[in-house]
Amino acid sequence: MQIRDRVHRLIASGALKPGDRLPSVRELAKEAQVNKLTVIEAYSVLEADGLIHARQGTGYFVNHCPMTPAKLESTFAPVQDVVIPEPQCGSFCKAYMTSLQAHRQRGILDFSSGFPQAFGLEDLQRIARRAMNQIADTLYNYDTPEGLQVLRQQIAQLLVQMGMVVAADDIIITTGSMQGISLAIRYYVEPSDWVIVETPTYHGVLAILENQGARTIGIPMTSEGMNLDLLEQYLKSHRPKLIYTVSTLHNPTGVTTTPSHRQRLLELAQQYECPVLEDDAYEGLNFEPVPAPIKALDQHDTVIYVGTFSKTLMAGLRVGYMVVTGSHRQLLIEQKLMDDLHTPTPSQAIVSEYLASGHFRHRLNHLRTWHLQSRNAMLQALADCFPQEATWTVPAGGLLLWAQLPDNLPLAPICQKIREQGVLVTPATTFFPDRRGYNAMRLNFSRTAEEIAWGISIVGEQLKAHMGSKNY
Repeated sequence: MQIRDRVHRLIASGALKPGDRLPSVRELAKEAQVNKLTVIEAYSVLEADGLIHARQGTGYFVNHCPMTPAKLESTFAPVQDVVIPEPQCGSFCKAYMTSLQAHRQRGILDFSSGFPQAFGLEDLQRIARRAMNQIADTLYNYDTPEGLQVLRQQIAQLLVQMGMVVAADDIIITTGSMQGISLAIRYYVEPSDWVIVETPTYHGVLAILENQGARTIGIPMTSEGMNLDLLEQYLKSHRPKLIYTVSTLHNPTGVTTTPSHRQRLLELAQQYECPVLEDDAYEGLNFEPVPAPIKALDQHDTVIYVGTFSKTLMAGLRVGYMVVTGSHRQLLIEQKLMDDLHTPTPSQAIVSEYLASGHFRHRLNHLRTWHLQSRNAMLQALADCFPQEATWTVPAGGLLLWAQLPDNLPLAPICQKIREQGVLVTPATTFFPDRRGYNAMRLNFSRTAEEIAWGISIVGEQLKAHMGSKNY
């Protein structure tokens, strides 16, 4: 802490300027007469504070001061209409493939996707080699469906730090969190059963529910989370079989609910005997402390918790996990066995090595610093370029924010004109159970400040042009 405070003072006083290289771990350890691990820990704390960052092979550097936008208050206040759609075929596959193609196409700036940007790939080969050396003799055999014991222990340790009372035996490793969500829905929900979701919500869940033949009730989001008064009303009238919620860094709005909101939601679920599926895909990407998950409050096996490393490490590894307590666990393991036998062992081993080596913590610190700066850049760009009638959320982490626009804007043709200028944004209809909802955009802010300023200026220009036209 003395080393940390010293470097902090040097940065605050201007003696160390943005971009300056800090003394190497070896140099500072020799000067301070401490172990190198002590210096590494001090630099890790400074990284967590957002003051410095590491560059592979070159050392530690002082961060540039993050941009502070003029406005940091959320203006998110949508109408509170419950959505109960007719059965339909969803558009998740089309939206996913459009984003995937744009992500791989040069010259297209994609704001529409939930994909993270590539960070830390220089570490991957070395970490992957170490991981493969440790499991080489097991690759010719199948493994257990619940996943590698060592990885489940490591995940349990992470979750204990978040406030959960959880052990390795409560965890099932899944092929991405999407598999965990699908397993839980198929476990709890039969065709024609009612399921409660937030509106808007993650469009992948809507696709799974439609495939299962479920009927959805879309409870509107407020600035604090799902409208709990309406939730209770529909728990009482429709007796749904499941509540799906994203309580931290909600996809797509970025909202994080309060401890009291989480407690009340759990109380309602238990009162009406309705299980909760808690999706925490953006776990670890928060800029500030967040409340413990709903699962941490659960003493009656009401909540299944789903997490993933797709947003924090690499989506292509396809490693997620479920926390399942009580009698449900064994039945879900058997269901997973029928799906894929087990999640690929190499992917599990690579994630485990990231966790064991300390690289995961450094990566999270880097991502938080980057995303805070890029979020602020997007908030400033929205304030500068979007119509005054637009409102948006101010997420405390993650990758996504939600911008609401006037209802009578023709978003589909506007988005097509924006695409022709090299920027991909899409109307947010796919995030609503009825595929209509209200006019909005989900915007991914994990880009450079320069890309954000350029892209949002194009989007804002087209929105204003249509608002000023006679047809508006």
